[in-house]
Amino acid sequence: MNKKLAVILLSTGAIGANAYAADDDIHKLDDIVVISTGIKHSTAKSAKPVTVLTGDSLRMKTGTTIGDTLKNELGITSQSFGSGVGTPVIRGQSGPRVRVMQNSLGNNDVSSLSPDHANGVEPILVERIEVLRGPSTLLYGNGAIGGVVNVIDNRIPEQAPDKLIGGAGEQRYDSATNETSSAIKLEGGKSGMAYHVDGFYRDQGNTHIGGSAIDEEAARATDPGLNIVNNPNGLIDNSKARSRGGSVGVSKIGDAGLIGVSINSLEKNYGIPPDGSGSAPVTIDLTQTKYDFKGQLNKPFALAEELRMKFGYTDYKHVEMDNGTPATTFLNKSYESRLELEHKPIGILNGVLGFQSVNSQFAALGAEALVPRTDLDSYGLFDVESFKIGAVTYELGARGEWQTIAPENRNRLTYVPISGSASALWDITDRHQVSLAFTHSQRAPQIQELFSNGVHEATHSYELGNANLNKELSNNLDLGYRYKADWMTAELNLFHNWVGDYIYQQRTGDVFNRDSETMEAVCSAGASCVPVVASRQTAAIFKGFEAQTVFPLMQNRYGAIDLTLFGDYTRGTFEQGGNVPRMPPLRYGLQLSYEKNDWSTNARLTRGEAQNHSGEHDSNTPGYLLLNLGAQYRLASFGDSEVLLFAKGKNMLNENIRNSTSYLRNFAPEPGRSAELGIRVSY
Repeated sequence: MNKKLAVILLSTGAIGANAYAADDDIHKLDDIVVISTGIKHSTAKSAKPVTVLTGDSLRMKTGTTIGDTLKNELGITSQSFGSGVGTPVIRGQSGPRVRVMQNSLGNNDVSSLSPDHANGVEPILVERIEVLRGPSTLLYGNGAIGGVVNVIDNRIPEQAPDKLIGGAGEQRYDSATNETSSAIKLEGGKSGMAYHVDGFYRDQGNTHIGGSAIDEEAARATDPGLNIVNNPNGLIDNSKARSRGGSVGVSKIGDAGLIGVSINSLEKNYGIPPDGSGSAPVTIDLTQTKYDFKGQLNKPFALAEELRMKFGYTDYKHVEMDNGTPATTFLNKSYESRLELEHKPIGILNGVLGFQSVNSQFAALGAEALVPRTDLDSYGLFDVESFKIGAVTYELGARGEWQTIAPENRNRLTYVPISGSASALWDITDRHQVSLAFTHSQRAPQIQELFSNGVHEATHSYELGNANLNKELSNNLDLGYRYKADWMTAELNLFHNWVGDYIYQQRTGDVFNRDSETMEAVCSAGASCVPVVASRQTAAIFKGFEAQTVFPLMQNRYGAIDLTLFGDYTRGTFEQGGNVPRMPPLRYGLQLSYEKNDWSTNARLTRGEAQNHSGEHDSNTPGYLLLNLGAQYRLASFGDSEVLLFAKGKNMLNENIRNSTSYLRNFAPEPGRSAELGIRVSY
C-alpha cells in the first residue's frame, strides 16, 4: 500500500520536500542570490542543487542543532545523537563529506571525527543558511562530496547600517524537552562604522518520546552481549543539554571596501543516551572560541572586481565525562585563511580564483584517547569560471590541494587531492530549464579513519582505524529539471555518484572484551564487551532523487492555498555486494499551506519507508508517519518594531521514530509529540 502511494505521488509530476512555507520559497526563488559562492547567481539560474533558508521560513524551521534545522529539506536528514547533537546528512553522506562553515570559513570543531561530537554552530542566531551540492563545493574543499552547509550570522557586518541601533530578540519553548531558549541581537552603526552583538541561552531537559527508549531486540541483534537492565518508556535518560554563547563584531565599510573583526564564544554541555546496561552516564562538556577577520577591496587594480580575504582562528575543546570524571579531552587549535579574487569579465568569462589554507593542531588526551596527537596542514588553489552562450550558461571549476597528516610517533602522510567540475544550464523557454553537472572529487582520509584504536564510551563501541587507507575518488553526475507556470511549479534532481575506495565505518561482528582486553567472536560469559567498528574501504555507488511540485489551489481575497507533493531517496550499495550503512529511507508526502496577509499556517504529512538495507551487522528501522503543523502571525508594527508569533506541533501522531542514519537508532528514538511556541521582536 505504501509503495502504491509513492507511485501515485510521483505520477503527479516532479516531487520534492520543503518543511514549511513551501509556497514562499518557490515563488521567491528568482530573488534568492547565492552569496557563499564566488560567482553569484540566483538559485533559479544555477545548474547546481542549492537550498537557501532565510527570513520567516528559517524562523519556522530553526531547531536545536543545524541538522535538526535542515532535516526536512530536499535530500537532507540529520544524524541525531540525542538532543545535544544533530549533524547534517546530505544524500546519505555525513561527517567529513559534509563541510559546515560559518560565514564561508570552516567551523573547525571535531564534529566530523565522531557522531557524538556536537557541531559548534548555533541555529537560533542564524540569519541565512545555504546548502551547496555538486560543483559549488570545490570552492571550499575537495572532500565535501555530500555538500557544503554555509551558515551566515552577520557577525562581521558587510553592509552599511541605515540606523544607529537595531536588532531582534527571540524566546522559545518546546515541550519535547521542556526547552527554553532565548536570543538577542543588536546591530547598527554610523559614518561607515558598523557593529554586531548577539547572545543566546538554551536549557533542555530529558527528551520525551512516543514509546520505549531502547529497541531491545534490535540492540541485542547487533550486540549479543548487551545486558539491558533499564529501558525507560516515554523518556530518554541522560539526554539533557545546556548551552550558551555570543559574538561581538565590528567593521569599517566604505566605497573602497571593508575591514572587520569578530570574536565568538560557545559553551555546551549535553548527555549521551545510555545503552541500558546500567553503566555510568556519559556527558560532554564543550567550549569553543573563534576569532575572525574579514577584508575586502573593491576594484583594487585592473581586471579585479573584488579582492576578498578572510582569516579565522578556532580554539576548541571538549571533555567526555564518565560519571562526572574526565575521561577523554579533545583539543583542536585551527587557523584557516582564504583569499579570493573575483576578476572583471574577460570576454564572456566571469569567475573567481583563490587560495585557501587550514592548519590544525589536534590532540586527544586521557586514558581513553583513541587517536594520537596530530598536526594537520592543507593548502589549496581553486578557480571557478562562468560564461553564457545563447540560452546555455556554463560553469567550469578546478581545485588542487596538498595535505599532510603528521601523527605523533608515526610517519607523516601526504595526499594531493585534485578535483574538477563542469555544469550547464539550458533555459529552454521561460517555463522550462534543464541542468547537467559533473564533478570529480578526491578526499584524503581523516585521522580517526586512519588511527582510531580503543573503546569509545559515547558510541558504545571499540573503534579501529586503518593506516593504509587511500584517497576516495568520487565521480558525481547531477541532472535537473525545473518547470514554472501559473498552475504549478516543479523541480526534479537526479544524481548518480560512483565512489572508488569509499571509506566507511562498519561493525565487524566481533566484540572487544573489556576484562581481558582481547577481540572475541562471541562475548565470554559474564564479561563486559562492546562491538568492534572498523574503518574499511571499497567501491560504492550512490543514486537517488530529490523533487517537488507545488500546486496553487486558491488565490483570492480569502487568501492563498498551496498543495505541495514531495519526496526524496538515496540508495547506497557496494560494488562487491552489500549495503552502505546508515542510509536515509525513502521519504514522500504532502503539505497544505494557507496564507493571508500576516497569517500563515501549514500541515505536513511525511511517510518514511522502512530502511531494510541497513548494512552488515546493523539493524533495520521500521517505517513511520510524521505529521507536523505550523503557524505564524505577524502583528501590526509598533513604531519601528515588528512582532512575529509562531507555533509548531511536531510528531502529532506520537510515533516512536528510529532514525536510520543515527548510530544510536536502537537507544535514542526521535522526540515524540510536542508543541513549540515562540515570539520574535525585531526593531
